[in-house]
Amino acid sequence: MKSRLRYQIPALLILAASLGITYLLWRHEQYNAALDQAKSFDFNLREATSSIEQRMAAYEQILRGAQGLYAASGEVDRREFQTYINALQLGANYSGIEGVGVMPIVPHAQKDAHIAAMRQQGFPNYTITPEGQREIYTPVIQLEPFVNRNLRALGHDPYALPSRRSAMEQARDSGAPAITGKVRLILETETDVQPGFVMFLPIYKKGVRSDTVAARRANIIGWVVAPFRMNNLMAGLYGKRASMADIKIYDGVEMTPQTLLYDSQAGSGKSPNTRNTLIEAIEYIEVGGRTWALAIRSVPEFGALPGKDGSRPIAIAGIGLSLLLTLLSWTLLSGRARAMALAREMTRELRDSEARFRHQAQHDGLTGLPNRALFGDRLEQALAQAKRQRKRLALMFVDLDAFKPINDNLGHHVGDFLLKEVAIRMQQHVRASDTVARIGGDEFVVLLSSIEEEQDALLLAEMIRGAISQPFKTPDGKVLSISSSIGVAVYPENGQDEIQLSRNADSAMYRAKQNGRNAVHVFEAKIAC
Repeated sequence: MKSRLRYQIPALLILAASLGITYLLWRHEQYNAALDQAKSFDFNLREATSSIEQRMAAYEQILRGAQGLYAASGEVDRREFQTYINALQLGANYSGIEGVGVMPIVPHAQKDAHIAAMRQQGFPNYTITPEGQREIYTPVIQLEPFVNRNLRALGHDPYALPSRRSAMEQARDSGAPAITGKVRLILETETDVQPGFVMFLPIYKKGVRSDTVAARRANIIGWVVAPFRMNNLMAGLYGKRASMADIKIYDGVEMTPQTLLYDSQAGSGKSPNTRNTLIEAIEYIEVGGRTWALAIRSVPEFGALPGKDGSRPIAIAGIGLSLLLTLLSWTLLSGRARAMALAREMTRELRDSEARFRHQAQHDGLTGLPNRALFGDRLEQALAQAKRQRKRLALMFVDLDAFKPINDNLGHHVGDFLLKEVAIRMQQHVRASDTVARIGGDEFVVLLSSIEEEQDALLLAEMIRGAISQPFKTPDGKVLSISSSIGVAVYPENGQDEIQLSRNADSAMYRAKQNGRNAVHVFEAKIAC
């Protein structure tokens, strides 16, 4: 009995130890995968809010252009307005907006004359709706392009409806674009009904002052108007990307079925299981004087990042090795001297395997560069040292321009070749104390652990940009060219911690892309007026 226990106890201890190590490695990989997913989700959230804000700003400019047309001309006939709107090519360049129209103010005393004039212009059935006697009327006399659903708007008076009137009065008093809350548009038919909203911008008399609320109320002559169908608007922004997460947009801060403007999964036939939700967040944005709540939920069915979580293979391999080691240790221990020698050998192999696991998890499998987790540790250490020594450091975000078309058209093997070559070129231009890492896809980061001034980082960034822009020759003889957009943030001027410094370097990189790509941009803090 004692002899059997002498073999069983060491074997059980080995099993417990190896399973414990496997658990630690499994938990560490799960943490890294969750960190990657959280950062990717945060980027998607920022991208979603930025896209909506930029698109709505573009629509505001369309209405301001129509407002400027009236401010310059005083009177604009139907043909002139139609020519202007057609030149914008709304369908091609501004998907989501249903049209741009004009609504003059018609006093009650001029109502009959107005209707008669419109009928003489070729609209024999024209009238103002809804019916009823009012002090003023604001009928839609033109909504371009004047086809299909837009024909239904002719003669409609939004000012007669409280849901529209409040936005019109807000636009009138502020002189800025204003939108309604969630409404059903007059353009809707009985099929494909969508939530919508309407944007208004006031038109004032030519050549008069409109710098006070009283002046604006006294000199308003009408509005330019643009109706929006929410599903069409979001489809134009995201397309297929909307299926990556459950995106909901609400009118106001109360998130109820009555205020729901948009649901990316509505009508898709998919029912995300909220119990399996990975990440969810809410962002509030200001659009045309109203607040929208943007809620994004990432779930395994829609938002999983395939290939990023290696915890399952680690668990399977670790358990398998643990059981195998336990079985072998039992055999070796029962074999006395020979068993002891074999046990030591297997223990060494297990330690080697564990060392190899310690996951590969910190380096990119393709380029061999540090991955996001290892780079985060180095950035944290570099910031702590810079704070102690009161030194500067720099962080660069490097994104390859037009990499996806090469990867899609020439194959992933060519894309992988380019990524490895880019990694080599970047490493050739940094110091031994600096770090080059790949944090995902075609995104790289560079940590300059110590710099004297901002110009040092800018000079190195230009060297890296120049190196990447040189042609690449693939093993099969193809010559390829790519470029890069680089954003630079400097500690302590552009950030006091890892999150702020990374956000600002990322923002600078996107500014480089917006400025035409193949460029370096140093973060510039916005100064509040």
